[in-house]
Amino acid sequence: MPLRFVLDEHLRGGALWKAIQQHNSAGIDPIDVIRVGDPNDLPNGSTDPEVLRWSWLNDRILVSLDRRTLPAHLAIHVQTNGRSPGVLIVRPGSMTSRVLFSLVLIAHAGDSADYQDRIEYIP
Repeated sequence: MPLRFVLDEHLRGGALWKAIQQHNSAGIDPIDVIRVGDPNDLPNGSTDPEVLRWSWLNDRILVSLDRRTLPAHLAIHVQTNGRSPGVLIVRPGSMTSRVLFSLVLIAHAGDSADYQDRIEYIP
């Protein structure tokens, strides 16, 4: 089963979301991605701890740009008996096409154990 993702709120309407939609419309190796603000129980304005808890309960790897505060929130989340399917932080200045390629590769060839309770930087 392919791995699934949730885009953090600040990636909601940007180039990555548009590239994902275009990629998925081609029907080749589509990826399952939703955004903070899409599900009723994960509204825009959700805090990092709320997003981490939601992503854990819904088994979705969190994709974010937040390299400043998210690592500390993930550490606290895991230390307080929370789990995480993982966090992917997009490196500053990354080309959208490379980020998309990374997500497709992770979704279809990745092993969930490789991302659990940790942060990976992409691409």
